Order: sequence, then structure tokens, then C-alpha cells
Amino acid sequence: MGRVTTPVPPPSSDRETDRETDTARTVPGRRAALRAGAGLAAAGALAAACSPGDTVVHRALPSRATGSPRSATGSRVPVAAPVPRSFPGRPAQIASGPRNRPRVALTFHGQGDPSYAKAILDAAEKAGAKVTVLAVGTWLDEHPEVAGRIIEGGHDLGNHTLRHLDINAMSEQQAFAEIKGCAERLRHLTGGIGAWFRPSRAQRATPLVERLARRAGYPHILSYDVDSLDYTSPGAVAVTRKVTDDIRNGSVVSLHFGYPDTVAAVPDILHALKDRGLTAVTTTELLS
Repeated sequence: MGRVTTPVPPPSSDRETDRETDTARTVPGRRAALRAGAGLAAAGALAAACSPGDTVVHRALPSRATGSPRSATGSRVPVAAPVPRSFPGRPAQIASGPRNRPRVALTFHGQGDPSYAKAILDAAEKAGAKVTVLAVGTWLDEHPEVAGRIIEGGHDLGNHTLRHLDINAMSEQQAFAEIKGCAERLRHLTGGIGAWFRPSRAQRATPLVERLARRAGYPHILSYDVDSLDYTSPGAVAVTRKVTDDIRNGSVVSLHFGYPDTVAAVPDILHALKDRGLTAVTTTELLS
């Protein structure tokens, strides 16, 4: 897969750049057919008024009855809508899980070309791994089918704000609209507001954003302790090395769907984890 050459962005709390948003605006058009997804809302065009003057009509999605995956015996396997859980004893902002178990969480910022997302999910499932996806609301507007694809694969799906702006720099009203806007899109598409919330353009949330996330229904903020730096497009080898050098029991890794280097690196990362006896699980499983 070809390299994308981009200057390293100026420092910020999570060092993400506007390229994610630009990529989301220029990806190919929507696919003609939606992939059936478990835990989806009833079919029909659903309107989501998520912030003043912002109304989005979602495309029809398959019902739960027709979208549920099948077990080995052929019976339907119900898949629950993604909803947040409280983990007593855990901090409000979670950056890692237990260090005494050989499990890790690979988390992906959901934005960019959906074909990259599908390739990464396919690679994870082929390796028997589960991941966590923090989706941007406008990305879900453009590609609502990915919500079902993520859930039916057994992965965690969460909220990464509506437009992927610097949420820590916003007013209270603006920040809450970003959190709530994405939550409503997730609810319309899946029946739940998402298992996790992660602030956009920040590794950690400010006290204000933390409080607003709780108001929206998220008991915890999902941070991370390993940054892959994949958004700097350093090459697949560099992404793999950065993750495997820094990861350890309980780590939560930050990765992105929108970069070809990440697509190329994921199979090697998963292979390296297996060699070290580490299992990639959802963040919910990591903390359970």
C-alpha cells in the first residue's frame, strides 16, 4: 500500500492534525448497499437533530432480526447495543487496564476511508482479535454502514465527538453539543450511545469535558498509554515498532483508521502480540 507523505503536525495534547477531517471530506462516496449489522435500530430514515441548526437524516438500516450474526448451529446470536459501563475503582479517565494479565486494547479513531476500516477489522478478526473504535459523528453520517460492521464483528464502538475539533478549547455549550451529537448518531444507528467516550484532539479531557461526558451518560473517559503516532505517516514498520516497543500488559493503544500505514502495520502488530503472549481484546473486556 502506498505511503502518504505529510509533515509532522505541531505539538498538541494528542498531536492529531486536520488531515483526519480533510481525509473524511474527500473519501469516496457512500457504498450502494449497507452491510447488515446486529444491534441496529429499526429500518427507516431517522432524523437526528444533534445541535442547533444541524439535522441529519440517516439512511435505512437493517433491523435487528435480519442483521444478527449466526452461531455455529445457524441460530441467530443477539448482539447488544453499545452502552457505557461503570467500572468501580477505576479512575474517571482510564488510560490502561490491569497490568497482571496479558491482554491489551487496540483502539482506533474512526474517521477516513471506510475501506481502510474494513481492512483493519478483517485483519483483526482473522487473527482472533477484538478492537475498540471511537467513531466521529460526521463519519457515521457519511458511512452509517460501518457501525453495524463494527458491532457484528464483536468490537467495541464508542464516541469520538461529532466533528473531531479541539473539544478541550470549546465553551460548555459547544463541547456538550459535540459529545451529545455523536451520541445521538450512535443511538440512531445502533440503539445505544456507544461503550466509550474519547475527547477529540486530546489524550485527556479537561475537568469540564469530563463532567459533560458524565452528563451525556459516559461514566469514564477513554484515554491511552501508548501512542502509535500513525497519523504522522512514518511508514508501517515505524508504526509497528512504536507499538511493540511501548506496549505491555494492560496497555491501551491509540491508532487511526484513516492512514494506509496503519492498515499495513496492523497484521504485523497482531503477529508480534501473539508472539509475546498478548491478546488484543475490546476495552470493555480489558477492564472486566
